[in-house]
Amino acid sequence: MFLKTLHLRNFRNYIEQRVEFNAPKTILVGDNAQGKSNLLEAVGVLATLKSCRANRDRELIREGESVSQITAYLTRISGSVELSLTLRNSSRRTLAVNGYTLRRQLDFLGILKAVQFSSLDLDLVRGSPEVRRQWLDILLVQLEPIYAHILHQYNQVLRQRNALLKAIKTQKSIEGESFDIASKHSEIAIWDQQLASIGTRVIRRRARALVRLTPIAQEWHSAIARQGEILNIRYLPNVGSLLVSQLCDNPEQVECAFLEQIRQKALAEFHQGTTLVGPHRDEIEFTINQVPARQYGSQGQQRTLVLALKLAELKLIEEVVGDSPLLLLDDVLAELDPKRQHQLLEAIQERFQTLITTTNLGAFESSWLSKSQILSVKAGKIFSK
Repeated sequence: MFLKTLHLRNFRNYIEQRVEFNAPKTILVGDNAQGKSNLLEAVGVLATLKSCRANRDRELIREGESVSQITAYLTRISGSVELSLTLRNSSRRTLAVNGYTLRRQLDFLGILKAVQFSSLDLDLVRGSPEVRRQWLDILLVQLEPIYAHILHQYNQVLRQRNALLKAIKTQKSIEGESFDIASKHSEIAIWDQQLASIGTRVIRRRARALVRLTPIAQEWHSAIARQGEILNIRYLPNVGSLLVSQLCDNPEQVECAFLEQIRQKALAEFHQGTTLVGPHRDEIEFTINQVPARQYGSQGQQRTLVLALKLAELKLIEEVVGDSPLLLLDDVLAELDPKRQHQLLEAIQERFQTLITTTNLGAFESSWLSKSQILSVKAGKIFSK
């Protein structure tokens, strides 16, 4: 897969910018807050239809404008394709492939594959469980685009169930001792079954993805880390202690465990007014030599772990899809020591088209620079150096 051109209109701080990529590696150099990360963000949005830095489309549209557009032309093993995404302040986005408007976002997902690695990804180890869940979900959308639809369904049911629990909690506080909590169980039971059914699909896909990713990440970690350091990744679903084989191969057992957890926590949910069971509360645990990396890993160990995960993502997507994804490196080299920088750059070689942002070119060897396209970014404008 190779991104040939990217055209931005009113995206973030870009008014009108067209970029042509003519080398496997493109280095975007410039001071902070000039637009380097915005360009990588645009590519990431085309890949996953989500931004890692914004929750709403209007945050991506240039201030004072109502419409923004991202257009890309890329070549894949299956042929060339043009992607276009139009974002609006006051109405729904529009997606098009080769000039044809699509009715479903699902038909757009999966065409462009990209793995992004930024300085923020170091929070993947030391941040909250939500950060790790989002990381895994973004990977799954690239491996299996239908997962975006499944996750959307789950979140819809979760919102509706939470709204009902909140209403019950409010009613309970008003009625006090006269409140009949038993009558509310049948009311919430309809949502229980839907939550467990769709949630099981989310859990099983997460479990299967980690089963495939873990040995690849362990291989990379072994190559980068000190001798004797062993990485392990554990998926800890919120629905109870189940074996990996059960999570992957036995949906009935997962759904039964899900419903049992709901029954056990029913009174607590009524009291708190929110859903306490489901994949929205899952955890992914990283350990080094069986010690949790989040609490006890050194900064160097945590950086090595994240680097191994990102390289594993690249390889797994390539294996599943049969085409090489793009690699987006957003100001990450400054966060790595020389050894890890070397490991990362050696792993990339000519195998993956790579877009790299940096404030200076000092981290790159002359041989790397001679094979790279170097672009200067200043105040939302891009120039060849």
